[in-house]
Amino acid sequence: MSTQQTVAVLGLGTMGHPFAANLIAKGFDVHVWNRSSGKDDDLVAQGATRAGSATEAVASAKVVISMLSTPEATEEVLFGDQGALAAMQEHAILAQMGTIGEEATLRLAEKAKQHYPTIVWLDAPVSGSKVPAEKAQVLVLASGDEERGKAAQPVFDAIGKGTKWLGPVGAGSRMKLVVNAWLVMLMQAINESSILADHFGFSSDDLWSVLDGGPLAVPYMKPKLAKIDSSDYSTEMALEWGLKDALLALDEANADQLPSLSRVAEIWQKATDDGLGEKDISVVTDYLRNQK
Repeated sequence: MSTQQTVAVLGLGTMGHPFAANLIAKGFDVHVWNRSSGKDDDLVAQGATRAGSATEAVASAKVVISMLSTPEATEEVLFGDQGALAAMQEHAILAQMGTIGEEATLRLAEKAKQHYPTIVWLDAPVSGSKVPAEKAQVLVLASGDEERGKAAQPVFDAIGKGTKWLGPVGAGSRMKLVVNAWLVMLMQAINESSILADHFGFSSDDLWSVLDGGPLAVPYMKPKLAKIDSSDYSTEMALEWGLKDALLALDEANADQLPSLSRVAEIWQKATDDGLGEKDISVVTDYLRNQK
C-alpha cells in the first residue's frame, strides 16, 4: 500500500513507463494514462491506478509528469478539450519532462501561467535513455521555481540518480538539446568507427580493447557496439526521436555554426525515410553499410 504522495504519469513510452515503474517500487500512489491502450497492463499489476483519461489521472495528484513525444501532443493533452491542467489541484506541480524544445516549452509555460496561475510548471527533461531510466539512473535537468517545486524532489529522486537545477523555465530544455546533440554526434561516430574497423578487418572487440581504460573509452560506446555486432536494434532511443532532437537543436540555434550536426541530421532523415525510424539509433550503421 502506498505511503507517499500521489503522482500521475502521462505518457508511458520508452521513458514514461520506467518512470512509473520506479515510482511504484518506491511506494508512491501512481496514476497512469497513455494515449494508446495496452502500455499500462504490467504497471497496473504492480499497483498503479489506470486512468480513463488524462484529467482523471491528474485529479488527485500533487505532482504530474508529462512525458509525451512532441510539442503538439503535449499541448493537446495539457490544454485540449479534455486538458489535464484544468483538472489539476491548485498548487500542484506539472513536471514537463518530454523533449519538446525551448520555444514550445516557453510558450506552453506562459500559457499555463496565464490560465492556471497556481500550477507550478517545471521544465525538467532528463539526460539518459531507456536502460538508465529502467535503473533510475537518469539525471533530471530541472528548471523553474525551485522553491515552489520542492514537492517534486522526492519524485525526481525516485526516478533518477540526481537533479541538476539550471535556472528559470527553458534552461532545462536548452541543456537537454545540448546533451542530445552530443549524443547524436557520438552515436554517429560510433556507427562510422564500427564500419571503418570492419573494413580494416577489426572486430568491435578489437576496437574496444584499444580504447578501454583510456580517455576515449566512452562507456556509452561498448553496449552500442554490442548491439551493432548482433544486429539487435531493439529501441533504447528510437532513430526518429534522435532525429527530432537534432532538428530541434538546429531550429533553435544557428545551424551554420553546427555543420556536423546538420550533416548527421540529413543522414538520419534519410534512414528514417527508409523505414528505420522506430529502431534504435545504432541501426544507422546498417543503413550506411547498405549505401552504394
